[in-house]
Amino acid sequence: MRPPVAASRTVAPSSSSRRADPLQVPQGVKTMSSTITALFDNRADAEAAKARLKSARVDADHVHLHDKSSTGYKDSGYSTHQDRGFWDSIKNAFVPDEDRHTYEEGVRRGGVLLTADVDDDCVDEAVKVLEGANTVDIDDRSSQWKSSGWDYAGAGAGLSAMSGTDRTDRTDLGEREEVIPIVEEQLVVGKRDVNRGGVRVRSYVTEKPVHEQIRLRNEQINVERRTVDQPLSAADSDAFRERTIDMTATGEEAVVGKTARVVEEVVVSKTATENVEDVSDTVRRTDVEIDRDTDVETRTDGTFGTTGKKPL
Repeated sequence: MRPPVAASRTVAPSSSSRRADPLQVPQGVKTMSSTITALFDNRADAEAAKARLKSARVDADHVHLHDKSSTGYKDSGYSTHQDRGFWDSIKNAFVPDEDRHTYEEGVRRGGVLLTADVDDDCVDEAVKVLEGANTVDIDDRSSQWKSSGWDYAGAGAGLSAMSGTDRTDRTDLGEREEVIPIVEEQLVVGKRDVNRGGVRVRSYVTEKPVHEQIRLRNEQINVERRTVDQPLSAADSDAFRERTIDMTATGEEAVVGKTARVVEEVVVSKTATENVEDVSDTVRRTDVEIDRDTDVETRTDGTFGTTGKKPL
């Protein structure tokens, strides 16, 4: 599965227009850089991605957008190594034929292709910025097109028929040179937030009956008439005076009151942990095998041996 944003590595000379580093690269010394490519459904998304790339302070040169108005665009057919179409303006992009043709099909269907030259130490950051900018998943989109009738196999057959002439041939003063680009994929691992589940805590009020006992005191007035037979004493000289006796009875009744107290707390919180996960995948690389005849004189730049069969 290819990532939505692809990067191809190339050796490019350092440019004075790039951001100055604490350790200056001597003039003429070549540094490693990569060309990243990303497809968008419309120009608005592509322009927004370009702005995000610049605002992220990524050391990126030659950020370009390619659509139907770009020089070299074709309404039909696909680019070859001789006729590169609008790829001719992207000097350092070495993209496999199928990926290149898929991007061309995306542009033909109204999409916009973004390309940018990025130093190798900034590639991961640039890819992360673009992956969060509504980029098109090339594998998924290619599958959708094929399921709806896109005949890429027919285009591939035409490419196979031209395989003998697709490589760049140059004849100058009797010399012939054939160029085979060495393409290498890089594994880009990113991360995204996913939902791992959650918890909901809800509080509500319930009522329950309670029963308490209390001792109450009540008074009662008793009126009793008793028979008495005794002589009247001197102290009772005013016995024939009218008198009134008032007596009041009191009692107690229960009074209900309520008080509220905090008896418990429910605390909801979350903690974050980090772990290192190993991600394994495969990347592709173009290898070249050289088979030389021992009686043929050859000239090398020190990369290959003079005879034998060796992979590049």
